[in-house]
Amino acid sequence: MKQNERIFIGVTVVIMVAVCAFFGMKYLYHSDATANGPLLPVSEEEQAQQEKEVTPETAPKPEPVEKVYVTVYFIGQDPASKSEVYKAVKREYDKTIDGSKIRYAVKSLVAGPTSYEKSKGVYSEIPSGTNVISVNEQADKVIVNLNAAFEGGGGTDSTYKRLYQLIKTVKRNTDKPVYLYIEGQKADVIGGEGIMITQPLNENSLDG
Repeated sequence: MKQNERIFIGVTVVIMVAVCAFFGMKYLYHSDATANGPLLPVSEEEQAQQEKEVTPETAPKPEPVEKVYVTVYFIGQDPASKSEVYKAVKREYDKTIDGSKIRYAVKSLVAGPTSYEKSKGVYSEIPSGTNVISVNEQADKVIVNLNAAFEGGGGTDSTYKRLYQLIKTVKRNTDKPVYLYIEGQKADVIGGEGIMITQPLNENSLDG
């Protein structure tokens, strides 16, 4: 075979390989485009819908926690009769702050009325120096231990009122028997006037 013929055949083979490769790539591209669909522009509405479809479902909102209240008794004036009455006041109870409702109620009572309540004529006969030493809630009873300031000053009328504030408050917030201690000692007599008190605390504890 002559040299020119060999060159011609070589060039022809190269051209044929190139042509086959071109049409092979075109076929593969066409197959891929057919399988996946043409790459057309996507409208904003379609894009938003696609994003919505792939977005994980929103986690359900937790159920609202029902609020719990304790009832505390202060003193105010009855609008009709203009006489003094015991005023029941609600205090929102948060068990994460204090794990005992009765303890929270006693502390709220000793803390006294809020500024707003005072502006409405609500007050307390519990002396400002009174502190809650402890409120020990046991399986069968509750022991409320206050400091000596609770029974000091104010006279007999004031002492009766503060005791009834305490009695009404504890009876409203627990079904267990409640005992009053002063400085760690069970209280049988309250105040300098010697008011006798029977225990556990109830509405008849001051009847003598």
